[in-house]
Amino acid sequence: MDDPKAVAELVARLAGMGVAGINLEDGNASPGQLCAKIEAIKGACAQGGTDVFINARTDVYLRGLAPAAERVEKTLERASLYGAAGADGLFVPGICDHGDIAAVASGTSLPLNVLARASLPGAAELQTWGVRRLSAGSDIAESVYRRVAVLARDFLRDGLSAPLSADAMPYPELNALFARDAQA
Repeated sequence: MDDPKAVAELVARLAGMGVAGINLEDGNASPGQLCAKIEAIKGACAQGGTDVFINARTDVYLRGLAPAAERVEKTLERASLYGAAGADGLFVPGICDHGDIAAVASGTSLPLNVLARASLPGAAELQTWGVRRLSAGSDIAESVYRRVAVLARDFLRDGLSAPLSADAMPYPELNALFARDAQA
């Protein structure tokens, strides 16, 4: 959705239903486009008596929108623009280098969110680097789908049932995940 007004109307409706936060990405679009959406969302929410946490995602690292030597600078330029527009957080997927993460974290007042990557240390160490949120992204789903593909392939090849339940969550536990009070 490119129209800031349409995005704002949708997010304001969601906020009215209790949604507390969103990720909003710049992708290949100009930073001005994301700023317009952030400003429109904040305005629409204010009119409706709600608010929503906007985690502004910049794809400078993930999509390689700038040469490696310029990525910190370009990310901080966008962070400044997004913060001025009303963003509440900064999401920089693809950033992995300790020095880059520390420079971005210290160069913006927005709390920094990074995307889990095999090369990154655990959350406790990332916190010492200035990271305030670690997102799993699609990694959990990708791992699950890999496991499903291996199980299905092996079952279709060998017809053995035992591997299907070797690491399975017991059905009552699985069912309990969907209980209304499981959120508490």
